[in-house]
Amino acid sequence: MAGVSETNARTQILATQRNDDSFSTLWEELEWRGLIHVSTDATALSELIEGEPFAYYCGFDPTAPSLHLGHLVQLLLMRRLQLKGHKPLGLVGGSTGLIGDPRPTSERTLNSRETVAQWVDSLREQISRYLSFEGDNAARFVNNLDWTAPLSAIDFLREIGKHFRVGTMIKKDIVAKRLNSDEGISYTEFSYQILQGLDFLELYRQYDCKLQSGGSDQWGNLTSGTELIRKAEGGTAHAIGTPLITNSDGTKFGKSEGNAIWLNPEMCSPYTFYQFWLNQADADVADRLRVFTFLSREEIADYERQVAEEPFKRAAQKRLALEVTTLVHGAEATQGAIDASEALFGRGDLTALDELTLAGAIEALPQAPGAAGAAIAQLMVDTELVKSLGEARRAIAQGGVYVNNVAVTSEDQALTADDLLHGKFAVLRRGKKTLAGITA
Repeated sequence: MAGVSETNARTQILATQRNDDSFSTLWEELEWRGLIHVSTDATALSELIEGEPFAYYCGFDPTAPSLHLGHLVQLLLMRRLQLKGHKPLGLVGGSTGLIGDPRPTSERTLNSRETVAQWVDSLREQISRYLSFEGDNAARFVNNLDWTAPLSAIDFLREIGKHFRVGTMIKKDIVAKRLNSDEGISYTEFSYQILQGLDFLELYRQYDCKLQSGGSDQWGNLTSGTELIRKAEGGTAHAIGTPLITNSDGTKFGKSEGNAIWLNPEMCSPYTFYQFWLNQADADVADRLRVFTFLSREEIADYERQVAEEPFKRAAQKRLALEVTTLVHGAEATQGAIDASEALFGRGDLTALDELTLAGAIEALPQAPGAAGAAIAQLMVDTELVKSLGEARRAIAQGGVYVNNVAVTSEDQALTADDLLHGKFAVLRRGKKTLAGITA
């Protein structure tokens, strides 16, 4: 659980967040920020958002011990709606997490009930960092295991299953792809869209929940809920599908693709997280600022100008990395990541870095094992800073090799015990920018 100081820091971050009042409606701002990829009736949604407070939800399945970058998009959308006065429901899928939504390529590995229960607790703690649980529109947690566990198979088929048509279900993109693959799809994963539809129906009944958000790749599951509410209750509900965050070749960031940017610092260190944002391409950075920060339209326009006129300063990337890393990991960890970044490249004191921060920085570098007495030239080969011992010796002779930012003066120089920071780590550098880590 978060300590008192961390809770206070989170409260302070939430207190600084604002929607941009230069927009006539929140819907207009959400569209400008690129947070709306697809939705039900846009006019009706804009009117709903500008009207009286209502409940809305997003679901987070515990299919891993941490949330990732895609989930952060949802949390920021939820926060913007909460700032407008509406009431967020954070659903952690204690039942759907036991199944998992269909993946594009293969069947999921089913996790044990005990593991899923642990991950439910972990995700609840993470979600609580991004929403306010105080005031008239305080956020609330719900768990779909509460209404699915008591439901018998017969009741599920009679009361819920009767509203779904198989022809419609198999036309959903993800299901159609799996049906046409060699792997096929099990009934377990095929039924996921019914369970997600049931979630929306139950929240509609219990809390008068009128909106669900999710990634645009979940659109079929989102609309299964709006259709179920229409058929079972004769009611109207809405859905928003946010854009997927992709890398430069169009690949989605996520756990299924093996390139997830996790929000848990034990799975993605604050240093690695900070560097991810710092390394955003000039063509992408303005879009990232719109989606992932609370900077105003005017501020973002100024950073767009700076990217166009002075791209070498990377001012937009630095602000993006500062804002998002502070949001996720807090100001202290962010400053540690900045200090590590400066120190690694010779602009700061490596010995001043605490062990956790230095470990996170080393983790992001090419690495090799080493110990006191190991020849630095050989370590350069082991870490692939050079291809051969001859190349290593030439680089040392030319004065371009450093251990912990101290120049290596002899081709035969060896690592010493004093070189091992915290008794564990050393940083090799060739030239100004090529780095590697040594771990004892």
